[in-house]
Amino acid sequence: MADLVIDDLVVTFGHGRRSFTAVDGVSLTVPHGRIVGLVGESGSGKSTVARTVAGFQKAVSGSIRLGDRDLLVHRGSARERARDVQMVFQDPYSSLNPRMTVGETLAEALTIHLGRDGAGPAAVGELLELVRLKASAGDRYPAQLSGGMRQRVAIARCLAVRPQLIVADEITSALDASVQGAVLNLIRDLQRELGLSVLFITHNLAAVRYIADTTAVMRHGQIVETGDAAEIVAHPRHDYTRSLVAAIPRIEHAGTDHLLTALEATP
Repeated sequence: MADLVIDDLVVTFGHGRRSFTAVDGVSLTVPHGRIVGLVGESGSGKSTVARTVAGFQKAVSGSIRLGDRDLLVHRGSARERARDVQMVFQDPYSSLNPRMTVGETLAEALTIHLGRDGAGPAAVGELLELVRLKASAGDRYPAQLSGGMRQRVAIARCLAVRPQLIVADEITSALDASVQGAVLNLIRDLQRELGLSVLFITHNLAAVRYIADTTAVMRHGQIVETGDAAEIVAHPRHDYTRSLVAAIPRIEHAGTDHLLTALEATP
């Protein structure tokens, strides 16, 4: 297993005078077995970084190295890329096949990456157990699940591939506070149990303080501050980071923060 090292990444959209630089010289490291948060307002470029790391967006320049391989140069097959990096999206319903049961979805992922011998009911049940779902969930369709359960299924599908890195892009923003806490706890537990490396994209400073080891703050396509997650919230150095903290009263009054209260109450 290896570190993810993003170096001087540049991503633009459009051409000529209409081109727009969404990511402007971003450098960031996700050490193996750690969770790194990338936080910023909508339009800051954080999701573009996520999609570029996952292989869904092309870069103009820079490098994204996973161990000794530059993912921007050595593209390989889609299957090889999927074994390197898996992405969990904000809306799991749109990423799950509504015509397939949960069990069929997980079996398909296992078959593609491990072969049919590794896709039996026992392997599917193991994945469901990993994300704290009962085996009976395998017989249900996405529409029959809650938002939090669907997100757990999406995470289980990622784990079926046994990736080196998981990119989680705003995975709790569509969930209510109590469910957010449960999903964040799951990610944190899985990271500890499996030694996962996670790039955690969010606009929620409370969430990133809770889950991340290190946090990078992004604004206008650039990283303006990086450091310990709790320290950045408690003692922000950059003016923009200070404005983010000041704009969210719950950071100063954690006792009234519904998300933090839910996190503390969730086992």
